[in-house]
Amino acid sequence: MFYSALAYGSWGLVAFYFKAVAAADLFEVLCHRVIWSVLLLTVMIHFRGQWGEARELIRDPGTWRLLGPSTVLIAINWTLFIYAVVTDRLVDASLGYFINPLVSIVLGMVFLGERLRPRQWVAVALAALGVVVYTWTVGSLPWISLVLAFSFGLYGLVRKQARAGPIIGLAFETALLAPAGVVYLIVMNATGVRPVAFLDRTGAGSPALDLLLVAAGVVTTFPLLWFAGAARRLRLSTIGFMQYTSPTLQFLIAVFVFGEPFDSARAVSFAVIWAGVAVFLTDSLHNRYVTRERATRAVFTD
Repeated sequence: MFYSALAYGSWGLVAFYFKAVAAADLFEVLCHRVIWSVLLLTVMIHFRGQWGEARELIRDPGTWRLLGPSTVLIAINWTLFIYAVVTDRLVDASLGYFINPLVSIVLGMVFLGERLRPRQWVAVALAALGVVVYTWTVGSLPWISLVLAFSFGLYGLVRKQARAGPIIGLAFETALLAPAGVVYLIVMNATGVRPVAFLDRTGAGSPALDLLLVAAGVVTTFPLLWFAGAARRLRLSTIGFMQYTSPTLQFLIAVFVFGEPFDSARAVSFAVIWAGVAVFLTDSLHNRYVTRERATRAVFTD
């Protein structure tokens, strides 16, 4: 539980980091996140003794067919979340991560043939109704919420088909993005748009900002490492409950720390979606109880 709390707590609090580097260009932040992440992930792979697994995956054509699309999806998700934070739309981002698990079960039904239980249908219907209510009352489609929810849902769907674990998989994805990131940063420095402090002789660079940007790798990889530790120790159902820690923290930070607007129109739509989340969690609890009871009866019957 400790590792799970660290992982989801970090993902919930990461908005503070992106606010701190808001002076940098959106894509500059993304590039630093990619470059420093791939370096740290490579170190992790080395110390975890996973080079054999990594080489095996590199030789598998199926890995590239799946991790190519997943790279695009995670790049979209990361970029949009950073955009949401720096443009004071973290409330919308949190909404996206509240509905993401519901989007995921719909994607499982559509692409994997998974059957939804009655309560899951109710939860999905309430989430859809919440989006309609938001669009009607606020006057605009919550596009940030929807793109975040579907990009991460599709990312999870694709990664479920790949044999790569979370650390090796993300190392592959960031490695694919890194060359473009390096080129982007070189061009920005060469043209003087945002010079790197230790390479700049004019004094226009910001050493403090550069150090914060280097920390993007830590912000990305350490929560992933903690999540991997939690996944080995906890039931999937427990992790499913813990995942709501992140959007809850994001929502509280957005409203009570960043002072983002949360009027009655948004409150109504959030209430409907939270009702859907409550139904979803209730169904998960019930299904877990039923499964455990059946297993217990089977043991005694045998």
